[in-house]
Amino acid sequence: MSEIKIGSQIPSLQLPPISRHSLALYCGASGDHNPIHVDADFAKQAGMPDVFAHGMLSMAYLGRMLTNWQPQSKLRKFSTRFAAITQVRDVITCTGTVVELLEEEGERRVRLEIAATKASGEQTLIGEALVAL
Repeated sequence: MSEIKIGSQIPSLQLPPISRHSLALYCGASGDHNPIHVDADFAKQAGMPDVFAHGMLSMAYLGRMLTNWQPQSKLRKFSTRFAAITQVRDVITCTGTVVELLEEEGERRVRLEIAATKASGEQTLIGEALVAL
């Protein structure tokens, strides 16, 4: 990326469609074995149309986008709030936009607005990151 300024976009990350296989792998890796994420019958009994992704899976994707751009050692803050459910087969794109340039603790840093967004345009996670440059 050339000069970083307010409004600059960091490289986005688009993921393949969420699959049941991905959910099962994340369940095992994260230790979150809530059946609502892997058992369609359980999800339907809970009033959902089908299983859906763990919110933290999309947060992990946002983390991957950030560390694809800058090393993990430069990440100073990373927070999100959950805004919508990610369904099976949703295609998620993670984006980040520079909203502030600052200097803290002797470091040049940027504050980013970050989001995980479905192909429909609905945001599933919204948050911010503070990254040293």
